[in-house]
Amino acid sequence: MNPLAISIQTLALQGPIPASEVMALALYDPEHGYYRRAEGPWGFEGKDYYTALDLGPLLGQTIALRLEAAWKRLDRPSSFTVVEPGAGRGWLGRDLLASATGDFAEALRYIHRDDNPAARRHAEEALAPWPGKVHFASESESLRPFTGAVMSNELFDALPAQPWRFDGTRWTMEVLTASGPEWHASDESEPQAWFEGVMAAKGETLEASDGSIWCAALPRVVSTLAGALTRGLFLAIDYGDTAERLLAKGSDLRRFKGHTVDGKWWEDLGESDLTADVDFTRLASLLEREGLTETGHQELSKWIRTHAPLMAWEADWQKLPATDRMKRMENLLQLTLPGLMGARFRVLEAWRG
Repeated sequence: MNPLAISIQTLALQGPIPASEVMALALYDPEHGYYRRAEGPWGFEGKDYYTALDLGPLLGQTIALRLEAAWKRLDRPSSFTVVEPGAGRGWLGRDLLASATGDFAEALRYIHRDDNPAARRHAEEALAPWPGKVHFASESESLRPFTGAVMSNELFDALPAQPWRFDGTRWTMEVLTASGPEWHASDESEPQAWFEGVMAAKGETLEASDGSIWCAALPRVVSTLAGALTRGLFLAIDYGDTAERLLAKGSDLRRFKGHTVDGKWWEDLGESDLTADVDFTRLASLLEREGLTETGHQELSKWIRTHAPLMAWEADWQKLPATDRMKRMENLLQLTLPGLMGARFRVLEAWRG
């Protein structure tokens, strides 16, 4: 058992620990947290999970088109700053910078914001071809007001989240005890009011086993990122759903280890990834509270089909060697076919200015 797991087990002997606090320690403990390790978890063989960026550049290329459209809508400012929180290896920034052309490329500036030491090391290598256009920032560094975009990929699903469940008469929250995970009654009012309000708005009543995830840090993170955006686009890609759908399926925490996923979030603490569905209804409402408008979200596959010039891309790919052409097609299919990655993720967009 690693030192972090021993520490959490010792805390559990003193009393129940909310699952969200366990998740925070497991992922972000300064010494032993999963996202503070020297070796990164991303990729295929020998790793825990892969992202859309491991499959190819098409996601970054589509985002580049959306950001260029935002730049044009803002009357082509001479400086267009893109802030990526939880930027990981910098691959999305790399694909964005590599795809940008013309005056938009001249205006583009990219801020990589991540405290993961492995991420920083990989990002410095990936972004080296664009000196002067890239700035590396810690998560504690204050964001100065900027015109441009906030762009995130799988950021919000990694924020510490608390599972809640309705047992038919009362709300319970998942905790870790010395003997394992349990559901304990709680009178914490804010998440309960949100869940009940969601159901009331739909004219429905709660049933036993309805439940969802509550991320207490979400308002602070949204305020930090959206508050610095003076004009431009807020774009977030993550897996999750509307609040009512998450309640109906009883969303919980997930553990990723060795490319397998299960609900045993209390095992391998510090040595496996923990994630939670994103409540896109709540995320959109928080952005609106910050003054952003035109807020909406849709399935990633539909977003790609709407905004990517697929016919032109496929025509261009015919000029590539057969192996490269096949890789591009596989990348596209993963992002657009039912049941694959594009169907499991959603894209949220909001506008300020």
